[in-house]
This record gives sequence, C-alpha cells and structure tokens, in this order.
Amino acid sequence: MKTRRYLVLSTLLAGVILLSGNIAAQKLLAGARIDFTDGGLYTLSRATRTTLAEISEPVDLTFVYARRTGQEYPAVQAHAARVRELLATYESQSGGRVRVREIDPAPFSEAEDEALAAGISAIEAGGNDPLYFGIIGRNAVDDVRILPFLAPEQELTLEYDLTRMIARLNHPEPSRVGILSSLPGMTAPDPAGGYALLQDLARSFELEPVLDDFSALPDDLDVLLVAHPAPLTSRQEWLIDQYLLRGGRAVFLVDPAAKIAVTGDVFGTSNELARSGLGRLGRAWGVELSPDALADAAYALPVPVETARGLVEELAHPLFIGIPADTMNREDPITADLMRVVNFGAPGALLPGSPPEGVTITPLIMSGPSPSFIDAGAAARDMQPADVLRAYQSLPAPQALAMRVSGRLVSAFPGGAPGTDAPGDAVAAEHIRAGKRDAEIIIIADADFIADEFYIAKGGSAVADNGALVLNAVDALAGGGELSRLRSRAPAMRSMTRIDRMRSEAEEQYFRQQAELETRLAAAQTRLAELQDTGAGEGFFAGDPEAELSDEERVELASLRADILDLRGRLRDTERDYRRAIDRLEASLKAINIWGGPVLVALAGVFVWRRQKRPRRAAS
Repeated sequence: MKTRRYLVLSTLLAGVILLSGNIAAQKLLAGARIDFTDGGLYTLSRATRTTLAEISEPVDLTFVYARRTGQEYPAVQAHAARVRELLATYESQSGGRVRVREIDPAPFSEAEDEALAAGISAIEAGGNDPLYFGIIGRNAVDDVRILPFLAPEQELTLEYDLTRMIARLNHPEPSRVGILSSLPGMTAPDPAGGYALLQDLARSFELEPVLDDFSALPDDLDVLLVAHPAPLTSRQEWLIDQYLLRGGRAVFLVDPAAKIAVTGDVFGTSNELARSGLGRLGRAWGVELSPDALADAAYALPVPVETARGLVEELAHPLFIGIPADTMNREDPITADLMRVVNFGAPGALLPGSPPEGVTITPLIMSGPSPSFIDAGAAARDMQPADVLRAYQSLPAPQALAMRVSGRLVSAFPGGAPGTDAPGDAVAAEHIRAGKRDAEIIIIADADFIADEFYIAKGGSAVADNGALVLNAVDALAGGGELSRLRSRAPAMRSMTRIDRMRSEAEEQYFRQQAELETRLAAAQTRLAELQDTGAGEGFFAGDPEAELSDEERVELASLRADILDLRGRLRDTERDYRRAIDRLEASLKAINIWGGPVLVALAGVFVWRRQKRPRRAAS
C-alpha cells in the first residue's frame, strides 16, 4: 500500500475511533468525574446520594432560565451554568429516577405560561424581557415544589435546596415544627415579614405557631423550637416535659440578656423581657443557664461604637462573640460541617449539673479559654467595650454556649401534673414519669444570634453560619440529619486569596503613602499661600507675588513650588504602583494560560522526535 493512501486511511480510521469513543464515553461515563476542587464542589454529598437512592417514583425537574436576559448579567450566567451542571449530575447518578429538562420562557410563549403557572418569579431586569431563573419539581402524583428564583448569592445552599426539593417530592409531607417564642421576628404571621431564619424554616418545614398562653401543644409535632419564650407557667413546663418524655424533640434558644428583646423597652426598668431560661426542665436534665451574660475577649467581634468625641469607630466588643467553625464539635452532625463563624450577642453559659443516669450532655460550641461573666442587666443594654473590660474577670476554663442532651429523661414533675382539679383528672392520669425512648434536645445559650443583623449582610446573603446552626439542629432532630451537611458547603465562586492578600497589602501601603504625601502637599500649599499673600504688594508693586519678600522667603517660596511639583509626581507614581504587582501576576497567568499548552506540546514533540531519531543513528 502506498504511503500516502496509508496515511489517509489511518487518519480516517483514527477520526472514526475518536468520534466513536466520545459517543460511547458520553453514554457509559456520563456520571463519572474527577473532582479536584478544594470543597468538592462537583461531588454530590452523601446526603444527596442517599436521597437519590431512596426515590421510589420518578421526579421531574424543569430548569426555567431566560437565556437572553441572563446573558446580560455575568453572575447570573455563571450561576446558571453551575445549576445546569448540578442538575445533569443529579440525573446521571439517580439511575433515571430524576428526569431533567430545560425551558427558555420567551415572552408570550408556552414556556412562559408554564413558568408563571407554577409560580416562578418574573424578575424585572431593566430591559423589555423579565428574568426567569428557577426550578419546578413534580412527582408522579403531580405534587409541585418550586425554587422561585435561584439568586447567585444563595449559591451556597444550592445543593441543599435541590436535595430538599427532591426529598419533599419523594415524601410530600414535610416535618411539622412548632415555634414558641416571644420574639416578633419569630412570630410574624407571614414568614416573609420575620427573620431570615423564619423564612428559611418555612421553606423546609410546616410551621405551627404555639401561642404564649398555650394550654396544649399541637398534635404530631416532629420538633418543638423554643426561642426566648415568655415566662412559662408550671402547667406549660409540664406539657413540654411530657412531650419530650413521649418521644418529642426540641431546640431551646435561651438567653440571660437578649438585646433584641429589649429594643422596644424605652424605660428599661426591668430585665424580665431580656431573660429566658430552662427553669425546672433544665434542672431535671442536668443543665442550667447562667444568670449572667458571657463576655469573651479572645473572640470579640469588631462592632461600630460611638466614641466620646462623637466619632464612630469599629472596636472589638467582648460581649459580641464570633466562634470560629474549627473550634466547634466536629463529630456532631449539627456543627461538624459548619464552615464559617457563628456570631453571638451577650450570650449566657450552659452550666452542666447532675444529669439523670443514662443521660449524656455533649458540648457543641465552647467559648474562648478565658471568658468572663458580666451582669445580665447591664449586658442587655448598650455597654461600651471599655466598660466591659473594666468589669472583666477571667474564668479559669471555657464555657459551653451550645450543647446536646441525649438519653432517657425522667419527668421534672415527679408528683404528677400541676394545676389539675382533682387527683382523678384525665390529664393527670396521662402523666408519665420516665421517657419512653431516648430524648434529643439541643440547647443554645443565646437568642440574639438569630436576628438578621447578626449574620445577614445588606445584600441578603449570610456571612456567618448562625441560621445554618439552627436549621441543622431542627433538621437533625426532624430526621433529616444528613441534609444538614449541605448547608455550609463551600461556594463555587471562591475568592483568590493571593490576589486578596496582595490587594490588601497594596491598599495599606498605598493609602499610607497617599495620606502622608497629601498631608505634606496640603502643608506646602498652605505655606505657599501665606508667602504669596505676604509678598503681594499694593500700589506700584501690585501683582508681583515676591515684591515684599525677603531673600530667605523667596528661597523658601521657590523650594515650596519645587516640593509641590515633586509631591504631585510622587502621588501619581503611587497611584500607578497600586495595581502594578496584581497586573504583573495577571499578565503572568495570561502568558501561562496562552502559551503554556503550546509550549508543552512543542516540547513533547521535540522529545518524541529525538527519541525516534536515536535508533536510526544507531542502525546507521
């Protein structure tokens, strides 16, 4: 066979093999991938894989995305690509139980009618066409769940939202969570008018409000969330006691100095609004809330404080505590996967006592090594950092801010139900003295931390894991503990730490030099103006700025003019140098990306060519 014909046929054959291999790989290796990202961004979590494996009937997901409008916003376009990739992974790893399609709701199209009918939000984007960006989920019996708008800043919870949607479609009945609270942000009739935490709870659970004067708890509660309640009567404590002994589960947020509870207390004559506790129940469990607030200089957060001069400065405030994620309990699922700080405001401390036999108390979050107790009444008000430091008396050991109580409880009311009319009362006859199964109770010694201002930025995105902590606790107790691991996954859009460090160093140097040069420039210009005013003569010498100056002053004037020109030039150089290191790194990365591949291929070709050439020389 001639060499030319052999080359043509071999090239065609190689092309056919390559094309066939690609087609076969798309079918056979659709779900296979190697994830080199630091946070495992493209690897489904164990909770998601478990949820996909448990799907009993197919789930249909419709990705609604207005492509033309989305292309005008780079953040939306990048997030849409992330959503599309994640949905493809769900489909490939579900064994056909999750079916995905995408629609583009152009104006006045059937796709737009479908999106609007399902409840997908139409976001005005400043142009003629609105932005549709959401997901519609349906199961075999036509139950519908939606994610109305996939905001790019909420990318952190994307996998959680998708997995939760699929889990709800597979088991349509959501867990019921009762909420007992005196905080307006947790008792809003419409969750959209309350805290962000209340809105997040409403997305995941069926909420059942419990009024302050309740005489019975709602039926079939999966979890009871008690968030800074009003003072409970003995009868109400007994109802909660019996609910827990019968297998109920609860999350308690209690606080000796809840600042958010006294915001409207104009006269501030009482600390009753600011304090909540565990009362008789806590003593039966072997846990008590400290009567005083806790300050922690080691983890003090910077907060804006008005100084004596009337200026607002950011100062470290020991009553506002930010506990790093890596110091929390990394074995309990509630805190194991938190990745960001949890911010507390004048919290209390949970003091372990003598729990009943078989009851285990596990700390989840601890303070720094040397905290201090501060009077709760003063801590609930606006104490200045200096006042806190003056009252600071270091404790010898860290204090617990959150803990889990597990095991068979005994009743806090060994004598029976309080407040009954007669010994034979029907309710009294239902009293049980020991738990029927192991209890699970999460206690957090703060109520302020659930307020939006403690962890929600102005743009609406979470900057701390305050909400994730409570949601994890409720989810774990409601039976969805694996889903809690999805809330704090690393975001796909990660900052470039080296660039951020270089920018920070450059800004620090730039602003320092700029301030110094501008100060010298202002002083030189002020002195120049003084000399010019002095030298400006009147009458015959009018208009000559140096007419009445001495020789020394004329020399100083010339020197000032030269200094001003020099300072202005140095300011321009400083501004130009500000981005020089970053631009140099950017140019290096571009050069590597553009030329790195071709250079490596060329070197590989030279290497192969030389290897092939050596045997010929040896043969000759």
